[in-house]
Amino acid sequence: MVKRYFFGGKMQLFGGRKFSFSGETDSSGGKGGVLQQGGIFNQGVPMRLIVQDNYDNMSKWAAAYVARKIRTFNPGPRKPFVLGLPTGSSPVGMYRELIRMYEEGIVSFRHVVTFNMDEYVGLDENHPQSYHYFMWDHFFSHIDISRENVHILNGMAQDLTEECRKYEQSIQEAGGIDLFLGGIGPDGHIAFNEPGSSLSSRTRIKTLTKDTKEANSRFFNGDPSQVPDKALTVGVGTIMDSSEILLLASGHNKARALEQSIQQGVNHMCTVSCLQLHPHAIMVSDEEATYELKVGTVKYFKDIEAPNLDHRSMLEDL
Repeated sequence: MVKRYFFGGKMQLFGGRKFSFSGETDSSGGKGGVLQQGGIFNQGVPMRLIVQDNYDNMSKWAAAYVARKIRTFNPGPRKPFVLGLPTGSSPVGMYRELIRMYEEGIVSFRHVVTFNMDEYVGLDENHPQSYHYFMWDHFFSHIDISRENVHILNGMAQDLTEECRKYEQSIQEAGGIDLFLGGIGPDGHIAFNEPGSSLSSRTRIKTLTKDTKEANSRFFNGDPSQVPDKALTVGVGTIMDSSEILLLASGHNKARALEQSIQQGVNHMCTVSCLQLHPHAIMVSDEEATYELKVGTVKYFKDIEAPNLDHRSMLEDL
């Protein structure tokens, strides 16, 4: 059976590659598409799932992967490594491990350019719950990154639409994102691309759902009413343009989203499922996040990734 995906009849650019469709018509009357041999799936590898025992090992694996990518890229003043970064509880352990690696001389961020996924509208960069504050508190202040290489959306901009346009332009001027890191929401959203977001969306203003506000209320004294109603976020299409994507999923509350993203079809109601269409995508999870997956699915990924599960091995030959 051939899978068909509807993207408004347009040719999309995912992972730096054109994604072409045959000229069939779908049930909505628009141009649909049939994935062709030699298309995006043949230009990369199947989506990977790395299962670690716990959150700590998940974080160490992700950090080792990032450090290896930077080291092998060998960035310089005229050839920086461009990294997309998330906030929230999922990446904190990874950031902690990357700081340790920097302190031990394993990796440097001197020639790394970063773009964060999102920022709340209405919170200035000094607000303790702004993502500006989060990034400098948890990561940037502890490494050798140049302030001019850090890019975070400005939720206090007078013209938010223009702020989003300029952000997309800055990513393009940097040469695109080499590796985008992220987490996933309990409802399967990526960045603040809530259920129902377009899979070809770009950086924009987004209204947050009740579920997202409740999930993030733990950072706002447990009160969802204190969570801003809107945020600026990179789009699904923005993320998919990255050369590579690595997402973190930890805890039982992410299990259903992980199952939908791996075992179900691509669906805009679970925006993280778009990773199935990317040629270089990795999910890194702990055991608890796999509880909704079929036993056979978990065994399959553990079997094929067995030589790659020890995070220490990624840095041995560097």
